Amino acid sequence: MNFREESLKKHAEWRGKIEVVPRVEVDSREKLSLAYTPGVAEPCLAIRKDINKSFELTRRWNTVPVITDGTAILGLGDIGPEAGMPVMEGKCALFKAFGGVDAIPLCIRSKDTDEIVRTIELLAGSFGGINLEDISAPRCFEIEKRLREDLDIPVFHDDQHGTAIVVAAALLNAAGLVRKEVSSLRVTINGAGAAGISIARFLLKLGVGELILCDKRGILSEEDGLNPAQREISSITNPRRLKGSLALAMRGADVFIGVSGPDCVTGEMVASMARDAIVFACANPVPEISRENALRAGAAIVGTGSSEQPNQINNVLVFPGLFRGALDVRASDINDEMMLSAARAIASCVPEGELSRDMILPYAYDLRAHEAVARAVSEAAKRTGVARLD
Repeated sequence: MNFREESLKKHAEWRGKIEVVPRVEVDSREKLSLAYTPGVAEPCLAIRKDINKSFELTRRWNTVPVITDGTAILGLGDIGPEAGMPVMEGKCALFKAFGGVDAIPLCIRSKDTDEIVRTIELLAGSFGGINLEDISAPRCFEIEKRLREDLDIPVFHDDQHGTAIVVAAALLNAAGLVRKEVSSLRVTINGAGAAGISIARFLLKLGVGELILCDKRGILSEEDGLNPAQREISSITNPRRLKGSLALAMRGADVFIGVSGPDCVTGEMVASMARDAIVFACANPVPEISRENALRAGAAIVGTGSSEQPNQINNVLVFPGLFRGALDVRASDINDEMMLSAARAIASCVPEGELSRDMILPYAYDLRAHEAVARAVSEAAKRTGVARLD
């Protein structure tokens, strides 16, 4: 099937992937009076007295916006907020299908950080959490940071943290299969945008032994002209202070993670890696190196971003369950312990008898995985004191 052509036809047929459906009947005078006026005045007054009642008397407790400015849509780049709507609608459909979360696409016509932050702050009282999506770096870092500081509901940038969590889950299982301790791994990441920087931070928290981050210029170095987020991550990576190309960074590495662009890794570069190398070439639609070429060059385990290949590394495994777990306990934040718990939960969802070099993650549509993530996140929220419900 040509998925692109067929998808365009289907979108014209569907005319949207989500819709609003009432949860109450309004087909009589009595029912209308309860759901709307005059009865609705009473919950309004209750919320005026205690704003937290908005979580109990409205659907706020289960509603999340999927917010973009259209500047980093998939691999398409800055195509504008309206053009990003099909992706945001799709994300909302996945929230509901896999997490039971009511999600609403919000595409903002601004690239101004202050405007975006203020817009979200003004709307936050309608939601139980905020999901940021496809906002380009480095603005995405500041937007998330400011919102997390200012709001008392969870704020999560999926391109950063969702990607980092699922990569970590894949790495936990892959490292186990090749009998390497996470603490011993030398990891090279190519791509120093939102995903690459967040993966680097998260894997350091997971405990990897050494990590080098590269961009199109080569190994990230503090002396280069870096944005603030890149400068910060460069200070805690590349402990040997290497300088040079991606090829140099990959030499002797146990793991390569690509969140960059197509065909930037050669077979020779993979062959120069350590024995039983792990390669996650996640660029879409064309990876940094094809699965076939990576295996031919000696990689032991290969993951990609493609659903047509084994070991798809897909953050669909993360966000529905993560928000389900956070909303269930009315968490005020999504912290590191919650995210680490989510990664471990995903990794644990591949049954021992099925775990193999071609099966390091559960399938994205495996509801057991989403339920496991939700449970793990809820428990971690309680342990770390950000849960407001038992």
